[in-house]
Amino acid sequence: MHARHRLLCLSATLTIACLGALPAAQAQSALPDSIKVPDGHKVALETVGTGEITYECRDKANAPGETEWFFVGPKAVLSDRSGKVLGDYFGPPATWQARDGSKITGTQVAVAPSSPGNLPYQLVKANPAEGKGLMSGVSYIQRVALKGGVAPGSACTAANKGARETVKYQADYIFWAAR
Repeated sequence: MHARHRLLCLSATLTIACLGALPAAQAQSALPDSIKVPDGHKVALETVGTGEITYECRDKANAPGETEWFFVGPKAVLSDRSGKVLGDYFGPPATWQARDGSKITGTQVAVAPSSPGNLPYQLVKANPAEGKGLMSGVSYIQRVALKGGVAPGSACTAANKGARETVKYQADYIFWAAR
C-alpha cells in the first residue's frame, strides 16, 4: 500500500511539473473552465512574474470593529523562460509594461482557486495597448503556475491598523492575442 501511495504521489507531481513545461495552449485543458481563454486566440507571449504583493491592515468593509489584510498592489519583474527581463507588472491599476514602453491594463474576468497558500488563477481582458511593441495586440492575460502571494499570516488587529506587509510571489503570465 505504501508503494502504491508513493507511485500516486509521484504521478501527481510529474503531472503538475509537466504542466509547467507544456506550452500554454496545451496546458489549458488542466485549468478551470472559468479562466480559459475564449476560442479564437493564440499565445502571444509567456512570462514568469517574480516579485511581491503589498497588503495593508484595514477596517473590514461593512463590518465595524473588524479588520483584515487588504490587497494594495503587486510589483513584479516579467521574464521569459530563459530569464531575460521583458518588463514589469505593477498596480493599481494592474499594468503590464514591456521594456519597449508598450503597456496594457485590463479588467478581471474571472478567478478560480489554485492550491492552498497561493494566489488564485486569474483571467483578465486586456484594454488596447498603449505604445507599439511587445504588448500590442494582447487581448487576454492569464495568471497561472502560482507560488505564494496570499495575505500575511500575521495578525491584523485594531492595534496594527495601517501596517503594511509584503509577501513574495511568483506566477506565469500568459498573454493571448486574437488569431
